Formats: sequence, C-alpha cells, structure tokens
Amino acid sequence: MPNPYREIFTAPGAKGFSAAGLIARLPLPMTHMGILTMLSELTGAYTLSGLVAGTFTFSMAFLGPQVSRAVDRHGQSRVLPIAAGLGVVALGALILCAHSGAPAWTLFLFALLSGLMPSMGAMVRARWTAIYRGKPQLNTAFSMESVVDELTYVVSPALAVALSTTLFPQAAPMVAGLLLVIGVALFVPQRSTEPRVKPLADGMRAGSALRSGPVSMLALTLLFGGGIAGTVDTMGLAFAEQQGNKVLAGVVFAVYAIGSGISGLAFGALDVRVPLPTLLIVGVGGSTLTTLPFLLADTVATLAAAVFFAGVFFAPTMVVIMRMVEQTTPAHGLTEAMTWMIAGLQSGVALGAAITGVVFDHYGTRAGFSVAVVSGAVALILALASLPKLRSHLRYARQATGSEAAPQGECIVC
Repeated sequence: MPNPYREIFTAPGAKGFSAAGLIARLPLPMTHMGILTMLSELTGAYTLSGLVAGTFTFSMAFLGPQVSRAVDRHGQSRVLPIAAGLGVVALGALILCAHSGAPAWTLFLFALLSGLMPSMGAMVRARWTAIYRGKPQLNTAFSMESVVDELTYVVSPALAVALSTTLFPQAAPMVAGLLLVIGVALFVPQRSTEPRVKPLADGMRAGSALRSGPVSMLALTLLFGGGIAGTVDTMGLAFAEQQGNKVLAGVVFAVYAIGSGISGLAFGALDVRVPLPTLLIVGVGGSTLTTLPFLLADTVATLAAAVFFAGVFFAPTMVVIMRMVEQTTPAHGLTEAMTWMIAGLQSGVALGAAITGVVFDHYGTRAGFSVAVVSGAVALILALASLPKLRSHLRYARQATGSEAAPQGECIVC
C-alpha cells in the first residue's frame, strides 16, 4: 500500500524546504515562553512577564499577516530576510533591556517590534500549495503541517523553560532568534519551490485578504476554537496543581497533542470524499461536544482522557479550514489568508488561557472548564452561520477554475 506521506516528498525540493521550515517555525512558541521565563527569572514579576509575552503574541497575530501580505506582493526571497532580520534585532534589544533593567516600556516596545517575525508555517503551506494545488496530495501535506505545528507547540515551550532555568534567563529567546536566522537562511535560497508572485489583473486593488468573506469567517471560527486549547493550557496546569502534582500537567498537554497528531496523520492518509463544509461542521461540532467531559473530570487521568478526545478533532479541523482558504483565496493573497488563520488560532489560545485563568481564580475549577464549552459553542454557531456563504464561495471558486469535476478523492461543494 503506498504511503501518502512518502509520496508528497517525491516532489523536487520538498524535503529541503520542509526541513528548513521546521527549523524556522520552532522560534514562535519558544519566543513566547522564552520571554515569559526570562522576565520571571530576572524580575520575579509574573504579571509583567505575562503582559510582555502577551504583547509579543498579539503583535505577531497582527503584524504576521502584514508581513505575509508583503510576501504575496513581492515574494518570499525578498521579504523574509528583512522581516526575520528586523524581528531578531528587536528580540535582541528586548533581551538587552531585560538584562540591564531598562524601564518596562522598553520591554513592551521591543516585544511589539519582535512581532515582525514571519509566520513560517504559512510560508511552508504556501509552497505545498504551489506544488499540489488542486490535487489530493495537498490534503496530506496540510495534515502533516498540522501535526508539525502540534509538535512545535509541545516541544518548543518545554525547551524554552529548560534553557532559561538551567543555563541563564536569556538563553531561550537567544536560541529562538538563532533558530529563526538559521531556518530562514536555509529556506530562502530554495527558489525552485518558492511560489511565484501573481500580479493583479488590470484595475484590481490589492486589498487585505481579511476582507474576503471566507477568510474573516474562518479566522473568527478559529479564534473561538483556539479558546478550547487555551483552556486546556491553563486548566491542565491549575487542575494538576489542585490535585497535588503539578508535574502531571505535562501529561495533559502531551495527551492533547498526541490525540491531535494521530488524527491529523490518519486524516491525511484517508481518501476523503465528504464535502469540506460538512467536514467543517463535524470538526467544530466534535470539538465542542468533547469539551463537555471536562466538566466531569475529577482526576488528572480522567482529564487526560477527555483532553485526548478533544485533541482528536483539532488537526483535521485545521486541515479542512486551510483547504477552504486555499480553494477560495486568489493566489495573490493566499499566504496572507493562511497567516490570518494561524493568527486567529494563536489569539484564541492566548485569550482563552487568560480568560480561563481569571475565571478559575474567581469561580473555581468547573467554571474554568466552562470557558472551553462556551468557546466551542460560539465557534460552532459561527461555523453554522457561515455555512451558506462558504458553500457559495466554494461553488464560485470551482466555476472560476473551469473545472467540470472535483479532483479525484475530493468533493469540494455540497
């Protein structure tokens, strides 16, 4: 039986840009946790540490799509070195300010500017799209990328904490910056797989991809869907500590990633013939329903079991959303559109974690878990409300390509 994951790497240059992209995407989650750990170690002020780290995350959520928009206009090879260079310089300035005890406003300023780091996950997906657009292999490639995202968000924060607590406080953000420089330096020269810049047709204006109906609707859905993961982050730690063994929080996080990784790999290997809008509702609906057992968890083991099943729906849903973006977004705005998806998810995780922490502190465990239930319910409502427009855009996109039938192994429109 052929291995679909081995097959996607038969394309010339696929192994090279995928490996370089992996190195370059490790710094994002490492930088957030690295800033948090560095400042907490140096100052002991957890509120300041959290606010500065949050500033970096939300800055990336806003500036990342702007960098990707420039990439769509001018190409990866021209924009990525500049954006990565500016982001790393700003991160270096943040490290120096933290080391020297500079005023707090300087920390916020350079955390904000560090958000210029490019979203390498979107850059890698754009290259896969350039190779396999309109082919079933793209589903496999996107599934693999979702699993890689999960791995980086498990490994990178843990590595950041280990570096800054065992070596010296600045170690994690320094390594993150170094990895970004190395990754981008390896990624950019691979010009053969770089997506070609698609010029706008005469009379067209280069507006933001966020103005597209599908992009904004799907980004909002991911914003609230990310709230579920944010709740898992906060409540996994809080619940484990409440149970008397804080170390077991790592088990909860790992189980969520394992559930997502297994389902993501399986989804990418399947020949799925279900319409994408239907898969979206199944994915978001499943994510919502699997938050309900959180409310019944009374031990870390039962919470881990519930979290595993919640994770099962994450990666496939992300793949479906990226496929819908790929099919409804013109090539001249694709990288930006994909970056908005990642930004929506990251913002949702950050907001969900913060809100869950406040709710837990004031109202207790069950109320903390209820944030995931509410987030999932809102995401499902948004997905259901957007269904008619999503179907319409997918139908229009199919007609615009002049295709008489969906690609083999894929039903595009209900």
